[in-house]
Amino acid sequence: MTLTTLSQMSSALFPIDPSGTDRHGEAARMRALGPVVRAVLPGGVRMWVVTDYALLAELAADPRVGRDWRNWEALRRGEIPDDWPLLGMIRLNNMMARDGAEHRRLRRPLTRTFTRSRVEAMAPRIDGIVAALLDDLPRRAAADGTVDLRRHYAYPFPMQVICELIGIPEAWWSRLRELINTVIRTDTTAEQFLATGQERHELFERLFAMRRAEPADDLTSALLALNEDAEDAFTSEELEDTLWTLIGAGHETSISLIVNATRALLTHPEQLAMVREGGPALWSQVIEETLRWDSPVGNFPARFPTEDITVAGVTIARGDAILAPWSGVNRDPKQYGESAGRFDITRPATRHLAFGTGPHVCIGPGLARAEAMAALPALFARYPELRLAVDPSELSPVPSLFSNSVTGLPVHLGPEKH
Repeated sequence: MTLTTLSQMSSALFPIDPSGTDRHGEAARMRALGPVVRAVLPGGVRMWVVTDYALLAELAADPRVGRDWRNWEALRRGEIPDDWPLLGMIRLNNMMARDGAEHRRLRRPLTRTFTRSRVEAMAPRIDGIVAALLDDLPRRAAADGTVDLRRHYAYPFPMQVICELIGIPEAWWSRLRELINTVIRTDTTAEQFLATGQERHELFERLFAMRRAEPADDLTSALLALNEDAEDAFTSEELEDTLWTLIGAGHETSISLIVNATRALLTHPEQLAMVREGGPALWSQVIEETLRWDSPVGNFPARFPTEDITVAGVTIARGDAILAPWSGVNRDPKQYGESAGRFDITRPATRHLAFGTGPHVCIGPGLARAEAMAALPALFARYPELRLAVDPSELSPVPSLFSNSVTGLPVHLGPEKH
């Protein structure tokens, strides 16, 4: 393909489906157009999409391409309205939206507090939450005997873990989940988006006041304590946005990982049989293959070049927005071969981009893997006759550019009755 042809193809606007109805099909169609595609998001907002695994990994590590939304020329020109709902994923004041020294300043306190040892210390508590939720599942059955595993297992588990880790009062958990939904869903109205920002600000102001008055063994207290003595301390807004992102990313991706892995095994019985025969060691392969084959994050906005760059012969101008299709590139045949679209836990160990890469790589993959390793083997051991209650085609995707999963996972816990 000539560079001219590629540029012409990339100049056509590819409409991203905000409902995520056919995310992997959409990713394949964009790949067919070329490694760099010009796309349009809800509200007519334009972004580039890099569909090639190796190119996207390279781009994410390129120091000329950052996450600071202040470099977004369309925003600076006033072309993106302040009430555009997807701004909630972009216009943040934390490490996710800073580069260079500022990114390191905001990331450093998290690496000192959100540690591996803190996650490992939660292992008994994590196991206890899993056991309690599994015990409770039969009581959650609807009149037809079905249980929604997303609603009653995959959702409350990581939400409780991250909220306890951060120090969020239990009475707030349900409302926080509703607020996060308004950010990740593309059917959120402008009014809902603005109201969410105000309400979550009020909640965090209350949380900071509580933890200053009565510190506890949680991340909020630890970060506030670090902040008191730091010369380069967080501002109140930076701390709020940091914890908001930790709550959102710290439970939403785990929900999707648990749901997607369960769905994959229930729709691939030969793989599930392999796991049952192969023992506990195979569960880590289930998790890694799910992270690759059906990554929890579909698309992530956005990155912005600080100078004109050329990617696969296409010039992306300084300040243009670039969307990262993590779930799409994790099925790139150029990276994984012709079997890229197949769920296969025997696939040789290979890297994936489910947690991103480069300086802005996700800070919590250890927690996500620990939660999945606690939730999945226990679920299938407790309910060995677990099966889907509907045809897989009836499962509805989460209406989100970001979250790659389904809105519900109805199952039967016991054997089929005749």
